[in-house]
Amino acid sequence: MAAEPEGTPIWLDASFPDLEAAKTFYGEVLGWTFGESAEEYGNYTQAFSDGKAVAGLAPRMPGQEDWPTGWFLFFASSDIQAGTAKIRELGGRTVMDPMAVGDFGHMTIAADPGGVTFGLWQPGTHQGFEKQGEPGSYCWAEITTREPEKADQFFPALFSYDVKRMEDDAIDFKVYDLGGETVIGRMKMTEDFPPELPSHINPYFAVENCDDAVAKVVKLGGQKHFGPHDTPFGRFAAVSDQQGAGFSVIDLSTTSGDLPKIS
Repeated sequence: MAAEPEGTPIWLDASFPDLEAAKTFYGEVLGWTFGESAEEYGNYTQAFSDGKAVAGLAPRMPGQEDWPTGWFLFFASSDIQAGTAKIRELGGRTVMDPMAVGDFGHMTIAADPGGVTFGLWQPGTHQGFEKQGEPGSYCWAEITTREPEKADQFFPALFSYDVKRMEDDAIDFKVYDLGGETVIGRMKMTEDFPPELPSHINPYFAVENCDDAVAKVVKLGGQKHFGPHDTPFGRFAAVSDQQGAGFSVIDLSTTSGDLPKIS
């Protein structure tokens, strides 16, 4: 498999106070199945859709009891040490210093100057997503921040993104392109967001039917925060699981309206 360009979203994982409850939740909402937990890696467990790796789940580790529950998006890195040094040079900070994960690869967890947490992943034997853009898998993400100017300076400098603006007076939204392909969005948080919600990256998972997925979320003790809402990109809703991890679900086949102009 060819290496993903630097800055490409490559993997997604989360740690949970109750791993078994998380597996039950995502198994029903997204149809995931799960591999054997790896005790030598803190019972890290891979999730699969149609037999293909789509995400990782793990229990909280000692010392992480106060960490917020949430999904971490990892970006491809060809040199984890150089990437981490660049994060610091650009005013970001490391939450977890670079470390080897067996022969699977190398990782670090960091935050931009506005507090958006993310990871770098330098692949070894684990190349990242085996499926994406289809029901049951990651398809999109948005850097959702109260300090968009900092994000717009930091991430393009870190990954050589081209920045384009969505022409919509209602929201402050930009997209970051890499090699001519749009890889992630950037949204400014408004007063509509709960004040206790920190800046973050919101992942989107593709589903067959948005309304059905939202109904399952609520039935299993999760929450619906927005939607379902029709857009030119698909019918989506913002939700969180029963342990507080936020994400969005989107039916990419159900679209409405004209695509917005990007400049």
